[in-house]
Amino acid sequence: MSSPLNQIQAPIAVEMQEFEKKFRQSMQSNVLLLDKIMGYIVKRKGKQMRPMFVFFMAKLIQEQIPDATYRGAALIELLHTATLVHDDVVDDSNYRRGFFSVNALWKNKIAVLVGDYLLSKGLLLSLNNDDFGLLKIVSNAVREMSEGELLQMEKARRLDITEEVYFDIIRQKTASLIASCCAVGVASVGADAQTVERARLFGEKVGLAFQIKDDLFDYGTAEIGKPVGIDIKEKKMTLPLIYALQHADWLTKRRVIYNVKNNNGKADKINAVIDFVKKSGGLEYSIQCMNSLHADALQLLHTFPASPSRDSLEQLIRYTIEREK
Repeated sequence: MSSPLNQIQAPIAVEMQEFEKKFRQSMQSNVLLLDKIMGYIVKRKGKQMRPMFVFFMAKLIQEQIPDATYRGAALIELLHTATLVHDDVVDDSNYRRGFFSVNALWKNKIAVLVGDYLLSKGLLLSLNNDDFGLLKIVSNAVREMSEGELLQMEKARRLDITEEVYFDIIRQKTASLIASCCAVGVASVGADAQTVERARLFGEKVGLAFQIKDDLFDYGTAEIGKPVGIDIKEKKMTLPLIYALQHADWLTKRRVIYNVKNNNGKADKINAVIDFVKKSGGLEYSIQCMNSLHADALQLLHTFPASPSRDSLEQLIRYTIEREK
């Protein structure tokens, strides 16, 4: 039985197959160890939603996909994979998507060099083909992702994240990448600056909604690939908790923040925070924000002409907020 993503992918199925072939080629190396690691990375790829956004957006403008679109999708995957490899080193993480991480199998030094290699492959892919516009879009996204991560670390020390700062963080950390996928898609087929910005904004709204959905999983019971309460355990301030704290009295706020700061992974303290958020309407408020962003994204999408790709994009953004993992 085909997955919902496979059904959504139908209008770009041929392009995705071709992309996979080209992407494998773009990762090849003459160094045996590097080639082995590249093969391992390609085998454990995820849902490939980023290339899907690139191809769907390109097809909103024209049906025939040029080589520049494939290069744009490869550039995003190369740079994104580089950041994930480096993230696993920073987080001292041994697993990613249920597989051993590169640093777990080949140690930190090799993992850092592999991330650098992927980064350079992406840069050269663009520079060698004069894709300067696409490179600028994606480089901006990588800069924003780094800034967002550092902003979150800075604020996490004091647990003083406001709703405004939270949206700044997730816009940079998560939404900027999906926004760059959408901008690259239309830019790769020669769209004007105004259309590129419209596509970028659409992707940003989708990315924000996607991250809020991810934050909501921390309070649920669905099998999602991460334990419930992991964000609280790691002292991450997400929208449901921020909203609940904003509407709590001083004493309750102090007690909850103490539990977040000093949970030490203890289930009773984590569950007390989850219970507080649920009773304070934090989940309902977050769902409302997510649905509002989804509606904004749909409105922007409908400024593009009707097509099978537009229909699939509608399904794809619905999938991002209705998914169970």
